[in-house]
Amino acid sequence: MSKLINISELCKLLDLIDPITNKPLNHILRYWEKEFSEIKPKKINNRRYYSKKNVEILKLIKYLVKDQKISIAGVKKILKSEIKKLDDNNLFSLRNSYFKAKLKNKTENILTKIALIKKYGKKNSS
Repeated sequence: MSKLINISELCKLLDLIDPITNKPLNHILRYWEKEFSEIKPKKINNRRYYSKKNVEILKLIKYLVKDQKISIAGVKKILKSEIKKLDDNNLFSLRNSYFKAKLKNKTENILTKIALIKKYGKKNSS
């Protein structure tokens, strides 16, 4: 069974945190859940738990809405038409820019960890 994460953990993962109170913005995920039929969290004891598939869809939605400034209606059209069909040959397509941003983020995390290992050694790198 794949690991499920709760709504607060997902907010932290997606960086949906209120800058003033440092609390997760759960209401955004609940709103997106109502708007997008592709998001179907499992409810266990009245708590929402998201699968890896849901997490990937939500990452894409967040990227398109927050970073690319596409409207909710536009994102719905993109998800319904499947992003793989969107201009595969164009280097600057939405699909490529999403994966490029994702790769850049992972690379920055790895470089940060390498810098910590170089500075403090392996024990204090986490």
